Amino acid sequence: MTAPTPSKGEAATDAEGARRDLVARLQRELRGTVDDAKRRRAEYSTDASNYRVVPDVVVFPETADDIVASLAIARETATPLAMRGGGTSIAGNSIGPGIVLDTSRAFNRILDLDPIARTARVEPGVIMGALQRAAAPHGLRFGPDPSTWARASIGGMIGNNACGAHSLSFGRTSDNVIDLDVIDGMGRRFTASDDLGVVPGLEEFTRANLATFRTELGRFERQVSGYGLEHLLPERGHNLARALVGTEGTCAIVLGATVRLVDVPKAPLLVVLGYRSMYEAADAVPVLLEHSPGAIEGLDARLVDAVRRARGDGAVEALPDGAGWLLVELSGEDERDTEQRARRLVAASGAVDSALLPPGQAQRAIWRIREDGAGLAGRTQSGNQAWPGFEDAAVPPEQLGAYLRDFDAMLEGYGIEGMPYGHFGDGCIHVRLDIPLDENGDTLRAMMVDAAKLIASYGGSLSGEHGDGRARSELLPYMYSDAAIASFKGFKHLFDPENVLNPGVLVDPHPLDADLRRPAALNIARVNGFAYGHDKGSFTNAVHRCVGVGKCRVDNTAAGGFMCPSYIATADEKDSTRGRARVLQEMVNGSFVKDAWRSEEVRDALELCLSCKACSSDCPAGVDMAAYKSEVLHNKFKGRIRPITHYVLGWLPRWARLVAPIAPLVNAVLSPRPIQKLVLKLGGMDTRRSIPKFAGGRFTSRAKELRADAGAAAWGDTARLAGGGSPGAAAASVVAAGAVAASAVAAGAAAAGAADGGVATGRKVLLWVDSFSDCFSPAIAESAVAVLRDAGYDPVLPQASVCCGLTWITTGQLDAARRKLTALVKELHPYADAGMPILGLEPSCTAVLRSDLLELLPGDERARSVAKATVTLAELLAERAKQEPAWQPPSLEGERFVVQPHCHHHAVMGYATDRGLLASLGAEVTELAGCCGLAGNFGMEQGHYDVSVKVAENAMLPALRSDAGARLLADGFSCRTQADQLADRDGEHLAQVLAAALAKP
Repeated sequence: MTAPTPSKGEAATDAEGARRDLVARLQRELRGTVDDAKRRRAEYSTDASNYRVVPDVVVFPETADDIVASLAIARETATPLAMRGGGTSIAGNSIGPGIVLDTSRAFNRILDLDPIARTARVEPGVIMGALQRAAAPHGLRFGPDPSTWARASIGGMIGNNACGAHSLSFGRTSDNVIDLDVIDGMGRRFTASDDLGVVPGLEEFTRANLATFRTELGRFERQVSGYGLEHLLPERGHNLARALVGTEGTCAIVLGATVRLVDVPKAPLLVVLGYRSMYEAADAVPVLLEHSPGAIEGLDARLVDAVRRARGDGAVEALPDGAGWLLVELSGEDERDTEQRARRLVAASGAVDSALLPPGQAQRAIWRIREDGAGLAGRTQSGNQAWPGFEDAAVPPEQLGAYLRDFDAMLEGYGIEGMPYGHFGDGCIHVRLDIPLDENGDTLRAMMVDAAKLIASYGGSLSGEHGDGRARSELLPYMYSDAAIASFKGFKHLFDPENVLNPGVLVDPHPLDADLRRPAALNIARVNGFAYGHDKGSFTNAVHRCVGVGKCRVDNTAAGGFMCPSYIATADEKDSTRGRARVLQEMVNGSFVKDAWRSEEVRDALELCLSCKACSSDCPAGVDMAAYKSEVLHNKFKGRIRPITHYVLGWLPRWARLVAPIAPLVNAVLSPRPIQKLVLKLGGMDTRRSIPKFAGGRFTSRAKELRADAGAAAWGDTARLAGGGSPGAAAASVVAAGAVAASAVAAGAAAAGAADGGVATGRKVLLWVDSFSDCFSPAIAESAVAVLRDAGYDPVLPQASVCCGLTWITTGQLDAARRKLTALVKELHPYADAGMPILGLEPSCTAVLRSDLLELLPGDERARSVAKATVTLAELLAERAKQEPAWQPPSLEGERFVVQPHCHHHAVMGYATDRGLLASLGAEVTELAGCCGLAGNFGMEQGHYDVSVKVAENAMLPALRSDAGARLLADGFSCRTQADQLADRDGEHLAQVLAAALAKP
């Protein structure tokens, strides 16, 4: 009798029961963390590829025994198992439907580093950047250096056979592995080195396939697609370790590796060559290879233009003339030898222009263009999302120029754009393409098949360093013969006959258009929240900006980065920008993370986001998680009762203005610590915090007294603008009287993130006093008046005090924020239209006018005028110094400062102008990078205190402890509050620092 077929619901129930049994068993038998929470599984549903596969469970092994036990359970339950390191795979080879093991969190020790033998023994989760730091004191490094080196794990590099910019010098990962401690799909643990006898049948298999290996594999250095079985050949030393490199976790799991270390290049010289086109640059590669360079990287004008748009012209100022460039690195016996080699190379290059850059800032800036390429190339010149897939194909270098011409012609036929760049010296090209994936993968499939045929016609490789994964495995028959494909299957069968390890990759592959992430996402258009003007008005497009580059998983503070403070504090994927974006992507998918804006998973993912906005500038893809968090809160609480902190802290400017007339009384009432704790608790805040004191009087309320004391000449036409009459009429009268230059003056910084925007050369400046400066720190505004007058400006106050709505924005009260900004624009735009710069004092509020304003009032030309006119004090004074050489800011010679830039200042305006101003004044500066940890309402709220302190301990608190005699320069109210409450240090605003210097005799 045939058993009845279970219904769909019964099958789903059975599958969920089996999954829970699997999780329970893993939890019993492993020391490491076993996590099957929906949020965690959402974070690990994708890597840096186009693919989405939700795992059953995520495991963070602590020991090799944990991995051995996980594999045993996977085999017994027929559960697929996939390995993951930094999660930066662009081919989809670190995701899977069963167990995903992330070794980067706990199984990540450097077990031994021998500088004499020049070797290191590491666990697979070791991040390459950590190994480089450990080896650097010995003058050594691990050779391969992919652009993701700061977050890629050694295990992942072994899995993909990663290469990087310097493979001309140091080869691929396979060339730098000595031996591997592995366990295969049959549960056999052994050391893979140069002995084929450790795997039964491997010697016979090799003998049977000698001809195939010799004729089809290892034809050129970047032939990474498929298995590297040429290493099994006798003439290559029967090297099993090298053969297992690049198998993408389909044959064996790496438990440990001994790797070779190489000398760090001594004072490498970077030769930058400009050509008329990228094609001509590629044509020159064979000639340049004759000069034995350490690296030859290629950049196309399209990518460089993207860098200019994202970073400003200053980011590419060292590039010579051209529309295609080669970055050629040379090292010699000494500087003279290197320079002579460089000049010979330039003479032979055929370049139209060139530049020689010694080690230093200019060279680092050029390499940063290259390192950020993966993220910056995520948007084409047309503003479309660009996707990986055909990311890193390679051809023999002598074929590169011809291949690129044909490749571009093929893309033109599909109407697809991309920004090529990459390892031209190896014939390896990186490119992301704006394939229309919104609805389906039809175009992807057709284009990939044609591209595979094109690559094969040039004797190339579908993958030049990232592996085949889900993106390219199906295409291997276009590149290899039936015999070669059969040999790959045979090799896999020797190690993993039950197909437990990363199934669907390389052997018996899944279709390349299966499990695509973007077509499965629902389109969530703007709903009275942010405009998402750069994402075609779609929240879905915005959250899919995250392509998984993973730069948010790195502490970049040493290089001046601020992202991602919560991840630096917790080292948990859920607190990275990427992890949050993945959960939001699952939310817009809707099939796994339910309840949309109100889902528990989304709440947990965003809980520790500080809304610092650092990701909006530091993430190469421009992910703005602060905006996404505000959007979520806006939709989640629409028409509902909000958390108490949204009313207490979210409405803080309103309460501060109400309290101002009785501030001394309120301060006295709140002074006793028990009363403070009670108020903090009732307000949803952490009782370890203190309530900032309100000022004795608002600056804007005291303006008339100041004007009377100083005399009419001191404030010029302030009375006219601060008193009666419309602001439009007042501004017009100022212009008519000649107080502002007759012609329209240069506006402030034209775009968010501009390092030094132009400002008006007229004598009037609108001093916009924000709520924080007005109600808590009026001395800042008073100092600003003194500095402005010394610079030859007449400060003008608007008729009414207006708020930018910052606290409403950060708490997701976007309707109220829009009303605030509408009133602000109505009040301020006449001044901007009259050519008057608008000076902001509080960085976060100034940033709102330069960025969020345009998102909440899109299409409003008055708002655009205000945004363009808004400047910081440093921008205003720097421009003044250029326009009026007779005036110079006061000297700060002999003064020592610890400088804490505000996160929003860094992200939106950029701190370069302030940095330059302080340097020009002779100040001795220790500039910090990274968030202070308070971040507005974040650090005040219950549940956030410990993380807030941990973030502060990353930079600010150690700096204040180590230099007690330095003054703290912190323009941000939050930064000063954090320093006061955690370090008992008073901070000063730039206006106060300069005013104090002016007051010196």
